[in-house]
Amino acid sequence: MESCHPSEIELGLERIKTVANSLAIDLSASKVITIAGTNGKGSTVSYLDSIYRKAGYSVGCFTSPHFLHYNERVKIDGVNASDSLLCSVFARIDNARGQIPLTYFEFGALAALLIFSDLKLDLVLLEVGLGGRLDAVNIIDADVAVVTTVALDHIDWLGDNREDIGREKAGIFRSSRPAVCGDLNPPLSVSSVANELDAQLFQSGKEFSYTQEMDSWSWQGLSSVGEKLFIHNIPLPHLPIQNAATVLQVIQCVGLKVDEEVIRSGIGTATLTGRMQLIEVGNTRYWLDVAHNPEAAELLSQKIESMTGEVTLVLGMLADKDCRQVIELLAPKVDCLYFVDLNVPRGQKASALAEFLPSNTPVKQFSTVADALNLFKNNHNRSGDVIIAGSFFTVSAALAALGKEE
Repeated sequence: MESCHPSEIELGLERIKTVANSLAIDLSASKVITIAGTNGKGSTVSYLDSIYRKAGYSVGCFTSPHFLHYNERVKIDGVNASDSLLCSVFARIDNARGQIPLTYFEFGALAALLIFSDLKLDLVLLEVGLGGRLDAVNIIDADVAVVTTVALDHIDWLGDNREDIGREKAGIFRSSRPAVCGDLNPPLSVSSVANELDAQLFQSGKEFSYTQEMDSWSWQGLSSVGEKLFIHNIPLPHLPIQNAATVLQVIQCVGLKVDEEVIRSGIGTATLTGRMQLIEVGNTRYWLDVAHNPEAAELLSQKIESMTGEVTLVLGMLADKDCRQVIELLAPKVDCLYFVDLNVPRGQKASALAEFLPSNTPVKQFSTVADALNLFKNNHNRSGDVIIAGSFFTVSAALAALGKEE
């Protein structure tokens, strides 16, 4: 997969459409939800997967990237696709593509689509890899399209302002079909694309919203035909409430029946690897969060503010991310700073991260995530919280170092 295209990324749909057509991929038996956004895609998929499976529906999820095992990218009813299943569809794709070059992501997207096509699932959840309009999953016409948030990221590919990025992400909208936007302050381009396509837009803060109480929250929104709806006494979730509110509006648009009690249960039990994931070892609490851009770092900083006792940040980032702003948001909120090298393509060195700190700010530097965590693993009686963030690569290395590979 890595060798059949000279570039890691080449946006565009013609090549993958040609191969998909030759494979006769057909998702017409399934309801399809496509999810784009700068942040919040993973938690949105997790909420939807949890709720619909609890309601008794068969669900396929295609997400990216994976943490430790490629199989994580394709789930059927909550279970990773097996090696044998993946390899069988990889062979079919390789045979069908002939001399057509496919990127790593395109190859993987086709594998997921082919599996879901064969299984005729009730619901298929497709997470956009990059942008939306030209992303591989956009060869499928979604029944409901979702844009979670729009922020600056991947500017070399999507544009250097929110209006351009919003237009790219809204490229998953379809004519006369529901489109749901969870961003509280979206760029105008999102509604412009919806109007151009005559898509039915449900906007957070307008068509749907939520209010939070002490230990629960309530949602109000619209049915697919415009009737006002209310759901009360929803348990506080482990993942962001804003994305849960977006999901409740999506459910109203999909058309598969789901009872309110199932919604409450599914929201309350939804979790996601690497999103404020808690691992406790001895008296030390490890919080794993892939926050790698300013918007995600701001959410993480709010979580850190609620912690008591000593808080240590273990941070490893890719060089093409906004390292300065992420560090400016997180560093003042913690007691100790550990910067680590990411020894991967585009990986940033700990020494380069340290240059974004004010002079004389104490920071420890490590060549690997495992080296940084060894200080805690060798002293499990040390109490406090350890935040591990900055990249999927940082979190996956932490999972391996903490022995949480499965």
